[in-house]
Amino acid sequence: ILLGTALPVLPVQILWVNMMTALLLGLMLVFEPKEHDLMERPPRDPAQPILTFALLMRTGLVCLFMLLGAFGMFMWLQQERPEAVAEARTAVVNVVVIVLIFYLLNCRSLTRSMWKIGVFSNLWVIGGIGAMVAAQLLFTYAPVMNRLFHSAPLGLREWLVMTGIGLTVYAVVGFEKWLRFHPKPEGAGEGKRAA
Repeated sequence: ILLGTALPVLPVQILWVNMMTALLLGLMLVFEPKEHDLMERPPRDPAQPILTFALLMRTGLVCLFMLLGAFGMFMWLQQERPEAVAEARTAVVNVVVIVLIFYLLNCRSLTRSMWKIGVFSNLWVIGGIGAMVAAQLLFTYAPVMNRLFHSAPLGLREWLVMTGIGLTVYAVVGFEKWLRFHPKPEGAGEGKRAA
């Protein structure tokens, strides 16, 4: 509103994202297997907050990329076709969902990558992602969903850009994890920093 643009997302679309991602993405983490070295770790200091500074910074970083990606996508589509507000809003919703999917893959472990813990070690996550992708395709292309949620079909180019935004978030979070938890050479530091 402050920038003089149309609303990039409608309340009913926010409701869709919150409801579907909580059910199909967030809930799937409940079934994540315990990490193999869980019992070898020292207990967490009770004085240490559950949401550490590093975790808050990671969450803020993901939110920043999500905001920049979604709003950037909206502005790009609006500049190309000012009359296509529904398509631009649909792209915003899909950017948010795609970023959340890639973040889910990365946050299955606070310290290790998806490749180290096993891509298929939690089939519930894979199933949830598949269901979320199917739901987003319905949201984007099914005429009844277009009427209910004021969404509109998108082209292949838009999907490629949105997936690129999600991959960027995945790479940035993975790199941040690698920097914080990659073993340092002898004498290069005082060991691993706590999460």
